[in-house]
Amino acid sequence: MSQQPAAALADRASLDAPGDGLPPDARRWAILSVAIGVGMASLDTAIANTALPAIAAQLHTTPAASVWIVNVYQLAMVATLLPFAALGEIIGYRRVCLAGLLLFTAASLACAMAWSLPSLVVARLFQGVGAAAIMGVNSAMLGVIYPKRLLGRGFGTNALVVAVAFAVGPTAASLILATATWPWLFAINVPLGVVAVMLGRRVLPLTPRASHHVDGLTALFNVGAFGLLILAAGEGAHLASMTTLLPELLGSAIFFALLLRRQRGHAAPMLPVDLFKRPLFALSALTSVCTFAAQGLAFVSLPFYFETTLGRSPIETGFLMTPWAVLVAIMAPIAGRLSDRYSPGLLGGIGLAALSGGLVTMILMPAHPSVFDIGWRMAVCGVGFGFFQAPNLKAIMGSAPPERSGGASGIVATARLIGQSSGAALVAYCFTLSSTRGTTYALVLAASVSAIACVASFSRLFVKQAA
Repeated sequence: MSQQPAAALADRASLDAPGDGLPPDARRWAILSVAIGVGMASLDTAIANTALPAIAAQLHTTPAASVWIVNVYQLAMVATLLPFAALGEIIGYRRVCLAGLLLFTAASLACAMAWSLPSLVVARLFQGVGAAAIMGVNSAMLGVIYPKRLLGRGFGTNALVVAVAFAVGPTAASLILATATWPWLFAINVPLGVVAVMLGRRVLPLTPRASHHVDGLTALFNVGAFGLLILAAGEGAHLASMTTLLPELLGSAIFFALLLRRQRGHAAPMLPVDLFKRPLFALSALTSVCTFAAQGLAFVSLPFYFETTLGRSPIETGFLMTPWAVLVAIMAPIAGRLSDRYSPGLLGGIGLAALSGGLVTMILMPAHPSVFDIGWRMAVCGVGFGFFQAPNLKAIMGSAPPERSGGASGIVATARLIGQSSGAALVAYCFTLSSTRGTTYALVLAASVSAIACVASFSRLFVKQAA
């Protein structure tokens, strides 16, 4: 099948019968394009952490200043996800996704060519905006690519890509730094991004457009509200002074108030408060935030334990984290297929019970654990996490009406990033309480938060789907 007929079939399938998905040949290429974009955006959320010492040394800057390389990327993503999701409903998910891929690829090249900390931070800002465009419409795009009967399988594939990219980020960074300099962490995105754009232009489907218009002022309020909130959370974890925190928190509250007032009565609000009135949607979003916070707590704190307490090298630490990623890769597609037959509340609850139990076993690990002692515990956590993600993603998207797929897709990515950012901030706070027991405190919090997510997931069994 030639690429041009595939594109034509893709457009026709999406415009005439969006729920029928794409023909198999076009679907495979479309999945590859989306997966590359999602994988790059997710990987760059985690990969820069490992490289911060090397980047700080080469750019002759302080470790504290270099943290902005990570912070600005996360701030840009969280602040612009919902505006891009709303824009996708208006101009089409395909256009937003392709624009995001182009911007992310160009910004990655700019990161690799950066000559100073300010130039790298600016490039990372644009990279985060590009990633937000990709992630903001990703889930909605999958709803067009896959037929409804296979949607769980599609979300399983997406969950696999996101979870594995986030999990293997430290390992990938360590391997690249062992053989090359830090600019290659970003340069590697360029050929991948070019491939994703070329494929996407040919086979990503067009989607129906909403009748309402873009409201720039609402988008600005959204950027201010979420940007200041995440900034305050990060600085609060590092025990910043109240003279710094109070203006940020007050500014965030003011922007949220302006945002809610501005979009009051709107049929498709950018901050989708209309969707949160649906109990199944709200519970699924809460489950997502809590679970990704638990993952963030574990993945940020455990490397400190492995390297500082156990004396492992960064590369060894990366491989010790690998069982979690491998089991997610195995379980996510299985859970995705099961979610086409069984309740996401049941599947997610079972997975989160396993995740919480696995985290408890990490807390109870012996003082001098072997590789096997660590590996099987990480594997249990990976099984639980992999079993949760695809069913929960399907629950979020399935509980929103089709015309609000963009808003739901934005919440999927926003919930994930808020959870991961909150987890990382809580780890910093744990280490301010105790430099020696910080990892233990973080794992206790992770087990507790995942248990809350487990309860939220099971509670969905008693909630009826809104019409």
